[in-house]
Amino acid sequence: MSQTANLNAKGGALPTISAAFHLDKTQAELDFVDVALHTDNPLFLDPFAISLQRDNWSQDAAATIRTFFQQTVDYILAHREDDALELLHHLREPNETRLGYSRHRPQGAGVGSAQAEQIFDALNASAAVRTGFITALEEAELLIPGIARDKISDLTTNIIRHHLAEYTDAQCHLHGISTQHVAMPACFDADALRWEARYLDLPVHGNRPILFVPKAVVRYSPAYQQQKYYDHYMLEFLREEELAKPRSNLVRVLKSGRRRVYKKNLKELYPSGKEYLFDFSRRHPEVLQRYRAELAELERSGESRDLNEGDESVIAGALAEVLRNIAPGDNGATPYHRLMIGIVEFIFYPSLEHPRKELEIHEGRKRIDIVMENSAQRGIFFNIPTVRQIPCAYVPFECKNYGREVGNPELDQIAGRFGVNRGQVGFLCCRSFEDRERFIQRCRDTFRDGRGIVLPLDDATVLRYLELVEAGNRHALEQEWSNLLAEVALN
Repeated sequence: MSQTANLNAKGGALPTISAAFHLDKTQAELDFVDVALHTDNPLFLDPFAISLQRDNWSQDAAATIRTFFQQTVDYILAHREDDALELLHHLREPNETRLGYSRHRPQGAGVGSAQAEQIFDALNASAAVRTGFITALEEAELLIPGIARDKISDLTTNIIRHHLAEYTDAQCHLHGISTQHVAMPACFDADALRWEARYLDLPVHGNRPILFVPKAVVRYSPAYQQQKYYDHYMLEFLREEELAKPRSNLVRVLKSGRRRVYKKNLKELYPSGKEYLFDFSRRHPEVLQRYRAELAELERSGESRDLNEGDESVIAGALAEVLRNIAPGDNGATPYHRLMIGIVEFIFYPSLEHPRKELEIHEGRKRIDIVMENSAQRGIFFNIPTVRQIPCAYVPFECKNYGREVGNPELDQIAGRFGVNRGQVGFLCCRSFEDRERFIQRCRDTFRDGRGIVLPLDDATVLRYLELVEAGNRHALEQEWSNLLAEVALN
């Protein structure tokens, strides 16, 4: 077992995806959540996080969620209860992701036939739905009794099952995991507005199919939280409102003359039930708007991502040692390629996500070693398309484990992979340069000729990045990337 595999060992813990399929990867090197397979994991798929991601997969999934939820609400508002029930009756316990609450074997938190009717009853009885006030599935956590974060996660999984299947298939191809053609529950077709039974290509463990879930949209605590909204937004607003009144029975005057309103008194007068939260939000929509805006900013900053990916310092050191031990040349080409998949995920996440291997373009006439989607909310990968106006939706990585110098043919190869829709920025990964300045000059020539930006990523550069992370200076990576870009594009 290699050093990176050792980092996954948890002494007696249940087998994870990486262990079951012998991936030899830590969570930090994987784009999906490396869940335990023989139990549910206390993690939740968050539709709000999905809606704010910039990558194509998330945007497609978010559109499907919006379509399903809005169609259900529209049926209820139009008194087409049978149609609404038909949509909801296809929901089931989504055991394939192993996410949610249960004990022992995965059993789901409760989206089955009876639960579907309960969800319909909750939506149908909700004033937030009847008035058209609620606009997104995640808002049910605040405004609709009987629908909490576990059910929202389960609903989301059901609605985007085919998106998760497509993601899983791409990740299996990336990591060499075999799949089987298995019958799955019906998938929602957002164009036809109906559910369709499908066979899907999925990995199977213990005779059970598995759906991989992108780690970027999974949370221990989803963004929308009823108690947080009540405590920190509603009660704070009401406290300021009471203090602004000339006379209020809730205001206490201290010996210093300072006026105070205690939360315990507010709680006695203003309950925390979802019906009251809805009534308050309808009367003061600016408070809910501020809550949404602050949650969105927290998501964009990356601070809401709370998945434990292990000790970054240890992982960085282990990856560096493995890289040093791979010999250049044909025999080490496959290990180098596999290692670089994990390294670029570790280094560039969350700015770049969803790596895919050997992506075919130009009707299969060309392949790209690794492609990642640009999901940056800030920083250099955000600025390249928005400030510099250089397309950068996808970022290719070409991996060359040569024992010799890379030159113009390799530059021409990756430049030939660029396109307006795919992007015009990519990395050429190689082991070393005899004359790095000469190669940088070639990259400048490529850029000046209008053929895109090729950034060199040799071992020395990768090891410097890993050393920064090992020393606890991950924040310095943005400046490193900016300096690398400037070497090529500003000289």
